[in-house]
Amino acid sequence: MTHGTTAPTTTAYKVTGMTCGHCEGAVTSELSALAGVASVTAEAATGLVTVVSAGPLDDEAVRAAVDEAGYELVGRA
Repeated sequence: MTHGTTAPTTTAYKVTGMTCGHCEGAVTSELSALAGVASVTAEAATGLVTVVSAGPLDDEAVRAAVDEAGYELVGRA
């Protein structure tokens, strides 16, 4: 067992309002700015946003980032 390292956390969220690549980019950009986020994959067609982070993210911080991008976080998928 390795001490001091934590496996990445992958969390899927449902976001409404995304309709195109620009929407995906806006959500990805805002979520990528959160501390600890390693990668973001947003899919307008499904409304799913998958976030890989160093640890669990604060749901309110995720909601604020999605709001800032102009979309609505429904919750975890």
